Amino acid sequence: MTVHDSKAGRRGSGLFEREAELAAAEEALNQLTGLGDDDPWPEPDGPADRVPLPRDATGPDAPPGPSLRLLRGAAEPPEPQEEARVPEAGRPIRAPRTPRGGVLAYAAPAGLGKTTLLAEIRRRAADKGCTVLAARGGDQEQRVAFHVARQLLQPRLAAASDTELRARLGSWYDIVGPALGLCAAGDGGPPDPQGLRDGLDWVLTHLAVRRAPLVVVLDDAHWADPESLGWLSAFAPRAEELPMLLVVAYRPDELPDSGEEFTGRRSGRRPLGLEPLTSTAIANLVRDRVGAHADDTFCQECWAVTSGNPFEAVELAAKVRDRGLEPRAEAAHQLRNLAAAVKGSGLVATLERLGTATVRLAWACAVLGTEISPQLAGAVAGLGGEAVADCAERLRDARVLAGTETLEFVHPLIATAVYKAIPAATRVALHGQAAWCVIDAGLGATAAARHLLETHPEGDPWVVGHLREAARETLRAGAPDAARRFLARALREPPADDERAAVLFELGSASLLTEPATTVNHLRAALEEPTSDPALRHGIVYRLSQVLAHSDRLVEASELLGRESRLTTDARSRLRMQSEKFMWDAFRADEPDSPARSRRLARLADRLTGRDLTERYVIGLRAWDATLRAEPSAVAVGHAERALEGGLSWADESRGFEVPVLVALTFLYADRPGRAEELFADGTAEFERQGWRGAHLSFAYTLLGYIRYRRGRLVEAEDFVRAGLRLAERVGPRTPAQWYAVGVMIEVLLARGRVEEADRIARTHDFGEPFPAAVTFPDSQTVHAELLLARGHVEEAAAELAAVGRRLDPRGMRNPAWCPWQLHLALAESVETPDRATATAHEAVARARQYGAPSAIGQALRVTAEVVGGDERVKLLEESVDWLERSPAAYELARSLVALGAALRRTGRTGDAAEYLYRGLEAAQTCGADGLGEEARAELAAAGLRPRTLHPAGTDALTARERTAAEFTVRGEDPAAALGADESAVTQLLSSVYRKLGTDRAGLAQALRKTGREHRESGRPA
Repeated sequence: MTVHDSKAGRRGSGLFEREAELAAAEEALNQLTGLGDDDPWPEPDGPADRVPLPRDATGPDAPPGPSLRLLRGAAEPPEPQEEARVPEAGRPIRAPRTPRGGVLAYAAPAGLGKTTLLAEIRRRAADKGCTVLAARGGDQEQRVAFHVARQLLQPRLAAASDTELRARLGSWYDIVGPALGLCAAGDGGPPDPQGLRDGLDWVLTHLAVRRAPLVVVLDDAHWADPESLGWLSAFAPRAEELPMLLVVAYRPDELPDSGEEFTGRRSGRRPLGLEPLTSTAIANLVRDRVGAHADDTFCQECWAVTSGNPFEAVELAAKVRDRGLEPRAEAAHQLRNLAAAVKGSGLVATLERLGTATVRLAWACAVLGTEISPQLAGAVAGLGGEAVADCAERLRDARVLAGTETLEFVHPLIATAVYKAIPAATRVALHGQAAWCVIDAGLGATAAARHLLETHPEGDPWVVGHLREAARETLRAGAPDAARRFLARALREPPADDERAAVLFELGSASLLTEPATTVNHLRAALEEPTSDPALRHGIVYRLSQVLAHSDRLVEASELLGRESRLTTDARSRLRMQSEKFMWDAFRADEPDSPARSRRLARLADRLTGRDLTERYVIGLRAWDATLRAEPSAVAVGHAERALEGGLSWADESRGFEVPVLVALTFLYADRPGRAEELFADGTAEFERQGWRGAHLSFAYTLLGYIRYRRGRLVEAEDFVRAGLRLAERVGPRTPAQWYAVGVMIEVLLARGRVEEADRIARTHDFGEPFPAAVTFPDSQTVHAELLLARGHVEEAAAELAAVGRRLDPRGMRNPAWCPWQLHLALAESVETPDRATATAHEAVARARQYGAPSAIGQALRVTAEVVGGDERVKLLEESVDWLERSPAAYELARSLVALGAALRRTGRTGDAAEYLYRGLEAAQTCGADGLGEEARAELAAAGLRPRTLHPAGTDALTARERTAAEFTVRGEDPAAALGADESAVTQLLSSVYRKLGTDRAGLAQALRKTGREHRESGRPA
């Protein structure tokens, strides 16, 4: 943009020939603001959960787990109570246009005017009534976690009191507060990086909506800290869906991979480049700065010596003006020397002429970076207050520094040149001095740590102590990579011999979520170090066994715990190691003597009272072992209730969440899915409060979906599992979280009749051999075989299912409620070997009867009916329906109803068939089992019947008749007389009760008490 008058030129200096770049910005701002529409983004007037929330990073679907509100009535945190934005007076009114946000990126080498361009965009955005957030990366601050995020968000939140801040951030307070420097980190484990990103997404999204239209400007993105750059890059695709324009400028050759979103390689929208100015533009710039009388030869030489670089041209013009040089042709030969003084060695020479004290202050400022306190710079330089003021004035006059309250370099190129000019040894010493001064100023260990990273190791305990403290702060704030850098540097110092194990343990813990293999190496090294603290050694053992197990190295985890339990002299520690060994052995598919372990576990658990968490974990493992071995379900549930009496935390960082999950699944397989869902909802809430939104939350959503699948709520199950799969895909391919999610998704899609989609998901995620070494829920190989069977690959399915039997039977894992491999095998065998299929199915029925869960018995009977044929089929199906009506398994009941109706039709009993087919069709529709519904319709058509109008599914609230039937049943009385109904009607009423409450007859009393309590608390009639 060529500026002609001097006043305008100074306001827009450096913007010559930037018409295209500014036009792009102007268009983006117009799209954002709706071309001046008075209120293009009306503020929401409803509850907070109506405000658009950030979408998942992997696609345009809704955020993970939106229907979790169905479980616990959870609301989103309250909206920020920002003051209303009043449209600017006199703002021009134009035709309204649909507002649209987006991303605008500028990529250019240093000195081509990116900063000046962004400053002009900020000015124009403010003139249009936009809220502007701005930040700038810094060469010296790249290792300061969330430095850019704090610049953007802190000014909007820091003025609030703690009470106001808690109200604004809601449940995100403890997650994003420490990262943004708004509060100290609280107790508990650190949030995982993805959880923190989700929290930052929430804050920025709500600012965008409440303060719309919002313009976010990031300059020097190539120097942004990795945590902030990764967050903004992941957030960028959502800007188009919000009243927000994200403007970014960077040097293309220096942008890290974490900022790839701004390069346009993914989206195809390339950033705008800035070219060097032409000779005409440089001439206009020079005349604007030194006078209109500058002749053409002089201006041409200015362009030649600066190569059209706007920064250098502006600085050269300033030098010409300061020297009083006449801008004539005869003075043009002096320009090359003046231009050299603007950069590199010329700049250093200029500094040296200002005196030693001034050089020291400039060096101190270069070490400190941006937003420099004069007092702190003086302390680092060893200068008093008056000397600092005098030297700072000289540096301002020399156009090296700007500012008074805080000091800044005039341009990053100058800062870089000054920093590189510091002799290496002096630079190291200045960083060491800066660390001392930062601590003395009360700015904390984290602020000092970036300087300590630049110092040489000297075995200084002070350095080790502050690096460890900084690592704890940054880890708790959600920046494990920064914590790992600090601890790795502390290890090189090195720490004292008696501290080395602790530093290695902390280093391993910092790598836990991101680099499990590195964690193993550090923790093994920590275990080899001598330590006099038994608690530390035990902590290392627990953490190492945990990460080994999560890396599918269950044998190593088990052997480690067995070895260490024999070495420890502390009885409670030995018990905990034994309990964790029991747990990892239970997950092992290759455990050599599983029955013996079960006997030892039973003897141990039966004599424990559950007085502490370790004892409750042992009892919880006993409940799960009873489930796997098909001990009576009442026995398993009894142990599970004992384990819960004192509480089981899902988010205990030192324990893991495996045992609470196993206890919840114990209720699921025992036909108490409502109780399991309750526990999962509480556990998921714990994960969310801790900011654990990676693998932990993925497992929680996936298994919540699995519970809904077992209840026959297939549409809801699919929603939950998709949320779990999206989260798992952010964790990484072929991780346990993704494996679980894919397996459950296949189960759900097969139940819905979408075989092709299930097959596509399996192929996309490479779901097949080799299967994990760990036992999974559901068993991965069984799910894969079920998919093969659905696709008609009977022989392959039979081979895989036989392999499952060879793996599980020797270990005593005989419960078909958990792993129905025998049922699928019977169906596969029925094609070629019907007698063997019948024997296999009958064995599955026997195991199901031993366990005693009605849903397992009913499912086994249905499959047996499918393989036996003849007159026995109807009898088996009638018994299957009878059992399933006593269970909460709506989908399995629908399958048996349709199968029974079809069997009756084939025997000519059309009237009886119609009743079961109509019930089966209605149940299939309620479940979302589309394929089963089509099958029922086909059977009705074959019987010459039309599908009748189906009743809506309704809600989970019990009707008055259902509650009466349930209450009479709990009291051991016959509800038929009270209701004036026959036995068949009462059976169907109770069947509806079991499905709605998520329980069987054994858990009915407890479920009724819970629903009555919830109704009383909500003020609604029961």
